[in-house]
Order: sequence, then C-alpha cells, then structure tokens
Amino acid sequence: MACDGIPDDRGVQAATDVAEEFTHRPWHENVECQWSDAVLLLSAENDYDPEGLALMDEFSDAISACLAADFGYSIRLVSATGL
Repeated sequence: MACDGIPDDRGVQAATDVAEEFTHRPWHENVECQWSDAVLLLSAENDYDPEGLALMDEFSDAISACLAADFGYSIRLVSATGL
C-alpha cells in the first residue's frame, strides 16, 4: 500500500506510529511501514485478504488515528501477491 498526501514534516513519525498501530492488529503479519520519497509505504502479510481491501481499510484507519488527519490523503494498492 502507498499513501500520498502526508505532509513531509510528518512522514517519518507517521511511519513509526502506523507500524506501532499495526502491532494491535495481529492478523496482519510482517508489517513494515516506511516513509520514502514523500510516500508512506505499508507492506504486510495475511491469509484472508488476497486483494488487499481489508489492509487498505485498516491502513486508512491507522493513518486517521495516528495523524488526526487534517489534510487530504489517498491510499493506493501497489501490489498484492498470493502466498
């Protein structure tokens, strides 16, 4: 997943906060979140969401919770791979 629209001055902290938020969502495993080239990137594994729709929804929830998003942002699926 990729999230565009996060202000540059909040990106690094957002990556840390979103990754921590996903520790409370153990059904997603091997979660990594990073800030790279003005994009917040999230990767995770699960065994029930082949199209990434649930992960996308939870990524949006985590961004809203962690950033109190008072700005516009958009999330897009970069890739989904079956395991």
